[in-house]
Amino acid sequence: MSKQLEQVRELIQLREKARLGGGQRRIDAQHAKGKLTARERITMLLDEGSFEEFDMFVTHRSTNFGMQDNVIMGDGVVTGYGTIEGRLVYVFAQDFTVFGGSLSETMALKITKIMEQAMKVGAPLIGINDSGGARIQEGVNALAGYGDIFQKNILASGVIPQISALFGPCAGGAVYSPALTDFTVMMKGSSYMFLTGPKVVKTVTGEDVTQEDLGGAQVHASKSGVAHFAVESEEDGIELLRDLLSYLPQNNMEEPPHIECSDPIDRLEDSLNEIIPDSPNKPYNMYDIIHNIVDYGKFLEVHKDYATNIITGFARFNGTSVGIVANQPRVLAGVLDINSSRKAARFVRFCDAFNIPIITLVDVPGFLPGTQQEYGGVILHGAKLLYAYGEATVPKITVILRKAYGGAYIVMGSKHLGGDLNYAWPSAEIAVMGPSGAIEVLYGKELANVEDPALFVAEKEKEYRDNFANPYNAARYGYIDDVIEPRNTRFRIIRALQLLSNKKQSLPPKKHDNLPL
Repeated sequence: MSKQLEQVRELIQLREKARLGGGQRRIDAQHAKGKLTARERITMLLDEGSFEEFDMFVTHRSTNFGMQDNVIMGDGVVTGYGTIEGRLVYVFAQDFTVFGGSLSETMALKITKIMEQAMKVGAPLIGINDSGGARIQEGVNALAGYGDIFQKNILASGVIPQISALFGPCAGGAVYSPALTDFTVMMKGSSYMFLTGPKVVKTVTGEDVTQEDLGGAQVHASKSGVAHFAVESEEDGIELLRDLLSYLPQNNMEEPPHIECSDPIDRLEDSLNEIIPDSPNKPYNMYDIIHNIVDYGKFLEVHKDYATNIITGFARFNGTSVGIVANQPRVLAGVLDINSSRKAARFVRFCDAFNIPIITLVDVPGFLPGTQQEYGGVILHGAKLLYAYGEATVPKITVILRKAYGGAYIVMGSKHLGGDLNYAWPSAEIAVMGPSGAIEVLYGKELANVEDPALFVAEKEKEYRDNFANPYNAARYGYIDDVIEPRNTRFRIIRALQLLSNKKQSLPPKKHDNLPL
């Protein structure tokens, strides 16, 4: 056998060894937990045969605590690029079979290397996390590695889509990288995130808490809002990643992909003409409206279980990707509060960063009152949403369905914050406040002296509604571009998107804004 053939055989053997990560025993242990390996996850995520791996032969440089005697190729992370539905993506997947996926100096170098390449070529980055945290044996070098990754996350923010999938543990400083990315997917029962674990919590605060209750997928998807999606299995999570990417552009300089659409543009939904209840205090389901107007009724919701009084997510109109923000009358009457304001503001800013038009469906009676909200800074958080709409330069189309009262009317994509096309249904009520509150303010003294207060209030409320709480007063001033028939909403939104497809708007030059945080 020639020397060259021997070298080729050695290369093949080294590759096979590297692909085993921490070895078959640890791979079996990973499978026994119901978890896939790093390479299995990448194979499932990317188009068949498209993955090109980088740095397979990288090893750690540590000599502390006998680490020089335990060297594994790849050093705990698989990195490279491939395609999803033919579109280029970069990916890294932490390998729990190698030192528990713990982050070393060289692992960080591998990750930051593909982050830099993703930015250079303008392609999305997907990170799959399954790690025990910083590699203790490497001390400050491991911490420095985290800092380098965070810096790259920050530089890539708003330049390329960054998505994190957590299919295992993610604790301590490691949690900040997913928090800096655009979307975070967690798996129920398997993944968790927290800065300090249950033992530290017990020592410092005396609380007894499990990993799941402290930082499990459901906790972060419903209570903290750290996770945008909570999935049942890794297969579900990977399918979600592929679906999510289909709505997003490759980078901030490109438009989202356009999908061929056979759902008729002028499809009428007669049910929408009767969906708003006669009683202003009776709720209806905003999802019914969303599913009726978007292409094929398909809606990918973001933050489904968090701040459910507002709905955010992606859909398409005639094949065009859009972001939808909608109040949900079935939860807290659709009011805005701290969490819903933060949730919607973050989503609006993402859409604006990546050239995705924003469709806003409004039915909002105001902001949630109370000391808990005021002490928690609802003014600042409401200002985030206001700011997000005001700075967004993508096409902004707003439809007011029923209530739009007070400051909440302004915040929800109003004409005054740069709404391009603002429509209203005939059932819209646009005013400083609702009729009952307005009558108390306007006729409080007279109420004490009338013979029949109930009749007086009913008459004055009707008078107020006729004069103010309707769409025509706002339309008279041009704040509403048109009052539209509800069943025609899909067609009007699609026409508006076509009209605005070449919209160009720039903001005053600045180093960066000072968002009210």
